[in-house]
Amino acid sequence: MALVLFCSSTGRKVEDPELLEAIRLTIINNLLEYHPESSSQLAMGATFGVEPPKEKVDVDIATHIRVDDDGPDRSLLYVETADRPGLLVDLVKIITDINITVESGEFDTEGLLAKAKFHVSYKGKAIIRPLQQVKSSEH
Repeated sequence: MALVLFCSSTGRKVEDPELLEAIRLTIINNLLEYHPESSSQLAMGATFGVEPPKEKVDVDIATHIRVDDDGPDRSLLYVETADRPGLLVDLVKIITDINITVESGEFDTEGLLAKAKFHVSYKGKAIIRPLQQVKSSEH
């Protein structure tokens, strides 16, 4: 399920990763406060929530990263990994730490699996194959 949020004052899509993470955590906290029975459904780990799940949640999900061309000036960066609090902020920080510009992105979760798609560029151009290999080996 994908969720797209819009700012009521501007009508623009909310894209700031820190604001999106704050909104996500607010939703989770409200679920726990007003619907404590939902805590066992929130697959965030064995100690998360008012009532932990009966069995330890298996979050041994392999991380997959793929870069595809998206025209001459940008690339599509796909990341699939285990979901956790703060993941979106961490992904954007790692990407920008290696001097790749995030132009926009979409983030989705399916149970324990997080899927991120970022439109990225390096110095205003698409990420070329040799750079993809160098950048992916840095982290």
